[in-house]
Amino acid sequence: MPRKDRRMKKSRRRVIKIAGTLLILLFALVGYVFYQYYQGLQTAETLLDKNINLEPEEFNSAIPNELGKVNVLLLGVDKRSDEKASRTDTIMVAQYDPSTNDLKLASFMRDIQVEIPNYKNYRINTAYFLDGAELLRTTMKHNFDIDLHYYALVDFQGFEAAVDSLAPDGIKIDVEKAMSEKIGVSLQPGLQQLNGKELLGYARFRQDSRGDFARVERQQKVINALKDEVLSFVGISKIPKVVGTVQPFVETNLGNIEIIGLLSDFILNKPNDIQTLRIPVEDSYQEIRNDLGSVLEIDFDQNKQALREFLGE
Repeated sequence: MPRKDRRMKKSRRRVIKIAGTLLILLFALVGYVFYQYYQGLQTAETLLDKNINLEPEEFNSAIPNELGKVNVLLLGVDKRSDEKASRTDTIMVAQYDPSTNDLKLASFMRDIQVEIPNYKNYRINTAYFLDGAELLRTTMKHNFDIDLHYYALVDFQGFEAAVDSLAPDGIKIDVEKAMSEKIGVSLQPGLQQLNGKELLGYARFRQDSRGDFARVERQQKVINALKDEVLSFVGISKIPKVVGTVQPFVETNLGNIEIIGLLSDFILNKPNDIQTLRIPVEDSYQEIRNDLGSVLEIDFDQNKQALREFLGE
C-alpha cells in the first residue's frame, strides 16, 4: 500500500476514534443529567403535598421587545393545602438581558398601597390573593407601567428543598442579629452555614424596627448568595438535581424550552453580580395608617421613573 494511502487510513482511524470518544462522553453527560434530574424529582415526591395545585394560571404575557430582555415576575408564597389562596410574601421582578449578560432584581415591598383594577385600593400583596397571577400582572402594569413576560411562583417548601439539594452543607450567610420570632428557626449572629429552612427563615424575618425594609435587603442578599453557589463548579454539576427537586414546587408559565434556554445563557455567560433595586426608592414614600392598617403611600411617578431607568426600558 502506498505511503500516502497508509497515512490517510491512519488519519481516518484517528478521526473515528476521536468522534467515538466524544459520542461516548456526550451519552455519559446526557445520562448524568437525566439521572440527577430524576433523583431531584424523587426527593420532591417525598416532600410534596399532593393537595397543592401548582398548575400554571392565566397570565397574559407581554411581547418581548427587540432588545431581547426578559422580565420574570417572581413570587414566594406559603401555599398550604388548607388555604384556598395565599398572599404573596415576596414580590420581585427579575430581568435577564442575554445581549449584555446583565441580571437585575427589583423587589417590591408588600405593604405598598396600590390601585388593583376592578377592586378598591389594597396592599400590593393582596392582588394575588384576590385573583391570582394575572391580576397581580395587571396591577403591576397599572401602577408601575412594567411589562412582564413570565411568572414563577415558588412555594416555600420548594425553596427549602432546592437549597438543601444545591448545598447540603448550607449556604454561607453573615447573620447580623439574633432572629427567631415567627420564622420557625432560631438564628444567632455571625457567619454561618444555613440550611434551607434556616435560610428561608433568615430571608423572611421582619420582627425588628426596620421591618420589611431590612427583610427586602436580606432577600436580595440571599439571592446573590444562591447565585454564587449555583455558578460555582460544584453548583453547576448539581443544577439538574436542583431543577428536578424544585420543579414540582414551582407554578410557572415558562415552558421547558424557555427554562433550558435561560439556564444555558445564564451558565455559559455568568453574570458578575446581580444589580438590585427596592421599590419604593428612598424619599419617595411615607408610612400611613388607614382602614387597611399600616401601609406605604408612595410617589408613583418617582418610582416608575426609577424602575424604568433601572430596567433600561
